[in-house]
Amino acid sequence: MRKLWIGLTYLIFFLLIAAPLGKMTMSAFSQGFGGFWDALARPEALHALMMTGFVVIVVTVFNTLFGIMLALYLVRANWIHPRLKSLLNSIVDLPYAVSPVIGGLMIVLLLGPDSALGALFESMGVKIVYAFPGMAIATLFVTFPLMVREVMPVLQEIGSQQEEAASTLGAYGWTTFWKVTWPSIRWAVIYGVILTVARSLGEFGAVLVVSGNIMNKTQTATTLVYQDVENFNVTAAGGVALVLAAFSVGLLLLMEWTKRRKEVH
Repeated sequence: MRKLWIGLTYLIFFLLIAAPLGKMTMSAFSQGFGGFWDALARPEALHALMMTGFVVIVVTVFNTLFGIMLALYLVRANWIHPRLKSLLNSIVDLPYAVSPVIGGLMIVLLLGPDSALGALFESMGVKIVYAFPGMAIATLFVTFPLMVREVMPVLQEIGSQQEEAASTLGAYGWTTFWKVTWPSIRWAVIYGVILTVARSLGEFGAVLVVSGNIMNKTQTATTLVYQDVENFNVTAAGGVALVLAAFSVGLLLLMEWTKRRKEVH
């Protein structure tokens, strides 16, 4: 029976992960390396990859800063009422429960050109939806829980005794954070950053809704893959998708390496 379950596990792994990756690789190189390179060298592909990179950078920076801050508040802030903490803790998990498409729709309804806030921003010359800011906000909405959920358990595990001792000895808040808190949570932050980058690279639903998928303007790599598939350009779609998959796999391998490095230290 044990061998049967092991065999089924390997079979499921092959059908869900190995086989699709293999087929995608074959599609990407179905016209040789030249076809793969041509798919990536297209102006729309270069722009989409660049746009994806910009989104990843902005989202990772904001997610890291505000994720650490919110994790500290949820664990350490005694001045926040427990019921409010419970509410905030539940809201953090909202992107896990809500489809990214619905998240994108909420952003359109809140900040779109037909909304009061959207019209206000556009009157100041700032376009949110169907522009880069909306794409970044949509990706941030999807990835926000990742940093918080990596840092919170570590803060709960280490407790607050060392931080309280440093404060008692006269250390300022920033000094306490950098000298006491940061060394304890830095690996959790690294994991959160890696997961955020990987998730941002692959985000599709929310970005598709808020971007409008305008070629050479608001198109990311994932929405370009969608457009190529719709146009039956499977080789080009496979090429861009393979690049995204390679980055994601590389990031996950980096995460495993950091885990082993943490265990050594």
